[in-house]
Amino acid sequence: MAYIVSVTIHVIHEHRAAFITASRDNAEYSRREAGCRQFDVAQAIDDVDRFHLYEAYDSAEAFAQHQQTAHYLRWRDTVNPLMASPRIGVKWNRITP
Repeated sequence: MAYIVSVTIHVIHEHRAAFITASRDNAEYSRREAGCRQFDVAQAIDDVDRFHLYEAYDSAEAFAQHQQTAHYLRWRDTVNPLMASPRIGVKWNRITP
């Protein structure tokens, strides 16, 4: 069973490119973490300022370790002022792959 985190983020239109750049960097480094199974960044088709992060980790502990990494902290500090509203995160336990 994996620990899943899904995050929806709505960014300020003028900051969309900066958000994408920062999120690509975070995803690339996150995928290299030992406890990270998957890290996807998606953009909504009908609202190009809305994004979804899909993250899968071996455990809640692996996700907690992810949140202490330099690349996550850099991403968080970079994107927080770019958001139109607070991000919405939901945590899940995977039942089937």
